[in-house]
Amino acid sequence: MTKTVTGLFDHYSDASAAVEQLKTTGVSDSDISIVSNNSDGRYKDNDNDVAEDAGAGAGIGAAVGGVGGLLTGLGIMAIPGVGPVVAAGWLAATAVGAVTGAVVGGAAGGIVGALTESGVDERDAHVYAEGIRRGGTLVTARVPDAQATGAQAILQRSNWVDLPTRRAAYEGEGWSSFDEKADPYSQSAIDAERARYAGRASSV
Repeated sequence: MTKTVTGLFDHYSDASAAVEQLKTTGVSDSDISIVSNNSDGRYKDNDNDVAEDAGAGAGIGAAVGGVGGLLTGLGIMAIPGVGPVVAAGWLAATAVGAVTGAVVGGAAGGIVGALTESGVDERDAHVYAEGIRRGGTLVTARVPDAQATGAQAILQRSNWVDLPTRRAAYEGEGWSSFDEKADPYSQSAIDAERARYAGRASSV
């Protein structure tokens, strides 16, 4: 039996470190998925092989890690309510329902649905989607039940977002669930969001 472990990160560098650590414990590329907000346009369509690599989960080994944690080989998609993201792995493939050709919009509900289908609580899935909207990076891994606790500890040590605390912060602003009809965050809004939570990351 396998279990899904998921972590949200405010900064891609933390997500990259988590993926590298997961890989050192033997978690395969095909069992790791990453979805990262690309509102700043740091990764371009012509920098990758779009959905073919994203859907196959290819390129994670080369893409994540190394100097700067480059996302080469990842697919770019537009998520309603989020804007542009770069993504690879099984979660991305499930969300968009495509493994070849250009990835197009319509993946918003798909990410929430893909997470819940893999065992993530729906309420949590909405927070994860909102976190990506606000500039975050989501790392998801499928691991044997016996490795789940260790994999979760790796994500936690990599400066993940404490989900109950972040949900409470969102709800304190009047937020209730991810809305694909909402306007994507601008880069300046994302910068402000990250500054707001700087230093608040869970150390538990």
